[in-house]
Amino acid sequence: MWITLLILSRLLIPMDNAQSDHLKAYGLTYYVLKSGLDAEWLLNYRGGSFLLPDLPSIRKKASLMGVTYKPVSETAVQDIFAVVEKHNMERVLLEKAPKIAVYIPPKEGPWDDAVTLALDYAEIPYDQIWDEDIVKGKLDNYDWLHLHHEDFTGQYGKFYFAYHNRDWYKKMVRMNQKMAKKLGFKKVWQLKHYVAEKIKNFVGNGGFLFAMCSAPITLDIALAAGNTDIVPPQIDGDGITPNSQEKLNFNNTLAFTNFHLIESIFIYEHSDVDVTREAAKRGKNAHFTLRKFDAKRDVIPSILVQDHTDRIKEFLGQDTGFRRDKLKKNIVILGEIPGTEETKYIFGEYGKGTFSFLGGHDPEDYTHFVGDPPTNLSLHKHSPGYRLILNNILFPAARKKRLKT
Repeated sequence: MWITLLILSRLLIPMDNAQSDHLKAYGLTYYVLKSGLDAEWLLNYRGGSFLLPDLPSIRKKASLMGVTYKPVSETAVQDIFAVVEKHNMERVLLEKAPKIAVYIPPKEGPWDDAVTLALDYAEIPYDQIWDEDIVKGKLDNYDWLHLHHEDFTGQYGKFYFAYHNRDWYKKMVRMNQKMAKKLGFKKVWQLKHYVAEKIKNFVGNGGFLFAMCSAPITLDIALAAGNTDIVPPQIDGDGITPNSQEKLNFNNTLAFTNFHLIESIFIYEHSDVDVTREAAKRGKNAHFTLRKFDAKRDVIPSILVQDHTDRIKEFLGQDTGFRRDKLKKNIVILGEIPGTEETKYIFGEYGKGTFSFLGGHDPEDYTHFVGDPPTNLSLHKHSPGYRLILNNILFPAARKKRLKT
């Protein structure tokens, strides 16, 4: 009888303010899934808590990671389920650890990426892939892809005006040119536009895409531009295709529409989708809020906004947020600054897959400049902004059908 009770008990991983390390809790849950076991995500219950099997190996792992857990009997579990059933909460079964890829160049510039920082800190494994891997079809090996602040327009982040004499910038240009030539493209922008199409196909075939900062907008610009050259001559040696704005095909984009390109080499923006200038005027004390959803009916957006607070401090990036009137009609707004033009966090579906876009560079660094040191997440164990990233990482593991109480 004692053995039966032990098997039937569970570990509750609270995700409210009782949790000692919110970020590592995601890594612990991933560890359980990677071990071939199931877990449950209790949406809106104590900040989106997890329910894990109660095994010695999991207790030991939780202790090593510094994650707060509470053993609960089967009777207590049924009481939790009763609470979930009566309120705006839901049980979601997590079944399989997603295989994760992050799009990162072999030699990165003098900056870091919030997603890789989160993955490393949470102890979640991932593979690094780049253009050659994608062109050769290796995306088919993954469930989840993050775009590492890439500029898919082929303009190297529009860093030319401020940094074109820096060694790191010159090395980045040479590396991209060499790869484009190797893969049979005359121009870097042609390769990037092709890779953007491959990424879109990945989503259409059932993949999960997450991107931050400049990657979401430049991905859609590349998809809209197609074979049109939108790169200034200072960057690739020839001119922009005449009337390039009129040649944009917004039917081919994922999230944004009716945007206008910013062609000037002297302006550190790609298009009028971004709201960085307005966001900067609001200053460091600005916050964005997460929208509330019906957890039983709107399971997907509910998963993506799980947090211990619905009010999160603003953080800037090359692209800080997305202008409302540039969103396609099917886009779901997950986070926004009410009363402004800024949407911060959005979600959409394409084909069999989904994509989530989050504006800004680093949730715990308001202005993260080129050359700044990486954020030390051990100092930000309870970051609500980083939790949004980690929600997306576990999202592919979730069964979207309701569990019976």
